[in-house]
Amino acid sequence: GWTAPGGRPHAETEALKRAGAAARGATAYVTLEPCCHWGRTPPCTDALIAAGVARVVVAMRDPDPRVDGGGIEQLRAAGIAVSTGLLEDEARAINAGFTKRLTRNLPLLTLKLASTLDGRIATRSGESQWITGAPARRLAHALRGTHDAVLVGSGTALADDPELSCRIPGFAPVPTVRVVADARLRLSPGARMLREGGGPVWIATRPGHPDALLAPLRAAGAEIV
Repeated sequence: GWTAPGGRPHAETEALKRAGAAARGATAYVTLEPCCHWGRTPPCTDALIAAGVARVVVAMRDPDPRVDGGGIEQLRAAGIAVSTGLLEDEARAINAGFTKRLTRNLPLLTLKLASTLDGRIATRSGESQWITGAPARRLAHALRGTHDAVLVGSGTALADDPELSCRIPGFAPVPTVRVVADARLRLSPGARMLREGGGPVWIATRPGHPDALLAPLRAAGAEIV
């Protein structure tokens, strides 16, 4: 099981639902300590206890102050064996966005830059395809598919006319929000990202643009923010 987009339902309840009666006496492996508080969903610890799970292996403690070890304590108090720290570094990498939001109230940002050995991002004529090789381009698509949004400036949008979607065969992530920082509102309503599917398009711009510029972009599907 895995946590659904938007954070609900949690992975534990999804896994238990899929396992059914097979969960009794089984071992549950989780990348994050099960929650033990009521929010929009009941505590995952209650679900694990009710299912009769015998052991829970927790990769990392939940930094949420409402949990932070409390889930582990509750499971142990119910007689469930709990092990912690298995593949903790990998779990911290997977949960990096969640952890940063909770501990610093900031989003996780990833800078993606393609440059030559001498620090150039294009030739003198502006050509840039391709500075990188196929493996790096696959990684760029994977980054798009594992982030909530991807942001480019209007210069990149105009020069490259990118789609900014994840196009890895067999990988179907939640559509990424594609954001263009465009103070002068130069993006064309015919831009590829507006013609092709792949997720919502937001244009971040300054206030005061005339409706003659805004209306065609909105009609093409862009959201002006």
